[in-house]
Amino acid sequence: MPEKISQDKKTSKKYYHAAILITAILSIACHESTAQSTWTTNDDAAHNIVWEEKLWRRISFLSSPICEGRATGSRGGNEAAFWIVRTFREAGLLAFGGSYAQHLYAGQGTVGHNIVGMIPGSKKHPCPSYIIVGAHYDHLGTLRGKLYPGADSNASGTVAVTALAEMFSAMKLLGKAYGTSIIFVAFDANRMNMAGSGAFWRMIETGQMADPLTGDVITPDKIRLMVNIDQIGSTLSPTEPGNRDYMIMLGNESLPGQMQGLAAMCNRFYGTDLSLSYTYYGSEEFTRIFRMLSDQKIFIENGIPAVLFTSGITLNNNKTSDTPGTLDMEVLRKRILLIFHWIEKLL
Repeated sequence: MPEKISQDKKTSKKYYHAAILITAILSIACHESTAQSTWTTNDDAAHNIVWEEKLWRRISFLSSPICEGRATGSRGGNEAAFWIVRTFREAGLLAFGGSYAQHLYAGQGTVGHNIVGMIPGSKKHPCPSYIIVGAHYDHLGTLRGKLYPGADSNASGTVAVTALAEMFSAMKLLGKAYGTSIIFVAFDANRMNMAGSGAFWRMIETGQMADPLTGDVITPDKIRLMVNIDQIGSTLSPTEPGNRDYMIMLGNESLPGQMQGLAAMCNRFYGTDLSLSYTYYGSEEFTRIFRMLSDQKIFIENGIPAVLFTSGITLNNNKTSDTPGTLDMEVLRKRILLIFHWIEKLL
């Protein structure tokens, strides 16, 4: 009997070590699968959300006489705001305080509206941090009887933000869980001393914004990053002569060191193959100035890492010639895809 017990012990020990080995192998395989999943998951659901004709239709609407150039406080500006609200609602974004629209006073007796919605990082395990993705939707309006469509400035950025909201919503519906919540904002009153982004920041600073899922107050220390998209549809001002496949990304250096090469990695891995520039046409001075000319400014001033995506200023800026026909929908789609994958890797 002792001999049998001894033999059983040896057998049990053998199976025990075998079980440990199998567990270790499975653990390694699981770890490798998890490590690769953020790069190899099926992104068709997100990619299929955005196509060239859809981008064209949306930018054309925001640039049409119906929206009257989208001046803050105008009937056309409100028409654009209603469209953004509908898009956020249909994408399933969570509203803040029961409403997507946040009133703001832009000065000179003008009332505007920021449009805000959120995709939670995880409903089971609510996330204590946020990334803000924004673009201003207002423009010059109709002046002296002339319509200023603002197709590139900034219907293109607005449409990019709504597309990104839909893409992340699609991934959430498929069960993708992210470690950070995303707040999508369409800013009003950029043309009025960036009153929209200023009002939005003050709401965060004064504790007036509560997470629509948890009810917790969103404080400045919970904001990981602000991503702003301003004028992203044109290929008329390439960073390299003759190369229309480009995008300018300002503020990359504000990211943690290990994250600064992430956009380039996504660009290669997902085949968007854009020429990425991290300066404004090679000029340190213009880079510094341009970084402070749009709605990321208030976040930078308050110590929040902020990145601006743009395709640069063109000769159509602030002119009646800023129409959808001057934009490149194929390249715009590539830019949106790259921004989507870059943000996704940061979550």
